[in-house]
Amino acid sequence: MNTMYNTIFINGQAFNCYIDMSLKELLHYLELELDSIVVEHNNHIIHSIEFDKTFFKSQDKIEIITIVGGG
Repeated sequence: MNTMYNTIFINGQAFNCYIDMSLKELLHYLELELDSIVVEHNNHIIHSIEFDKTFFKSQDKIEIITIVGGG
């Protein structure tokens, strides 16, 4: 079986993902709470309704910021 991968960068760290993996699938794989993060894909903020429509090319850059509440 010949599986294809893209190497992308998540918060500056290289990460190999399946070539057909969506942003939403990636975030679930990383076990992130979708309601408490902000995602930037190649310098553009991605709205959560676009997570399942966003796919990667090799060398794409993803920045994930976790929102923490407190009082």
